[in-house]
Amino acid sequence: MTRTRGQNDPLDDFVRRVVGVEGADKTVYVAGSGPAVILMPEMPGISPDVARFARWVRDAGLTVYMPSLFGVDGAYPLAEAYETVVRRACVSAEFRAFAGGGTSPVVTWLRGLARLAHAERGGPGVGAVGLCFSGNFALTMALEPAVVAPVVNHPSLPLDDPCGLEISDEDAAAVAERVARDGLKVLAYRFDNDRWCTGQRFAAYRALLGSAFDGRVLEGECAQTNPPPFFRDVVGCAHSVVTAHLVDQDGHPTVQARNEIIAFLTERLGARPD
Repeated sequence: MTRTRGQNDPLDDFVRRVVGVEGADKTVYVAGSGPAVILMPEMPGISPDVARFARWVRDAGLTVYMPSLFGVDGAYPLAEAYETVVRRACVSAEFRAFAGGGTSPVVTWLRGLARLAHAERGGPGVGAVGLCFSGNFALTMALEPAVVAPVVNHPSLPLDDPCGLEISDEDAAAVAERVARDGLKVLAYRFDNDRWCTGQRFAAYRALLGSAFDGRVLEGECAQTNPPPFFRDVVGCAHSVVTAHLVDQDGHPTVQARNEIIAFLTERLGARPD
């Protein structure tokens, strides 16, 4: 189905569910068949570009579980979202947006969603894909044994420390132990001129995870030059590799990154394209 850029996405090809985990309910959009992938939104929410990526994952033979964590579901990202969504999320008790805050509490809920998705969809485990504000959540979700394919895309937290990782010391040690014990690989992407996800941050991931961290860097010059207003006016640099800054042309570096992520997920989860 062709969708016009610049418009809201009705998300009408997803099943809208209310999922309760440990007493907390959140809306989750589900589509597809086969093993599960938890796809977390980037700021300022489940945009049409995030939903587009979800459909690509679905069409690869996977079931996408896309939780609503902030913002207006399906909304085209306008610059005004900085005041209405970003500021609110930064002070929310669910998130740890700044240095020294440790692991965001919402990750506990996301681990529960991963357990539920694995029970519903089976297979060897669950994939977890984080984007931007939720980027590092895919790593800390790996403390749930069901998560076997974590993908960390342009992680932006903590916002005030380009060298930092949004994770407590205790969780960092536990994640490193699990990665080494179970032979997990952590796939990650960023643009080389991204001021929200710097090379220093990727170096910190590598220091924690060693060779298990596969951090791939694209040239910022190849990014989409006409992203939605939020990314043009607020983000202000090449940032969202497989969503807002993806150039949907065969052979383009961002499309290659998308294909690599989907291959990583399907290989580890044993999916078969529809």
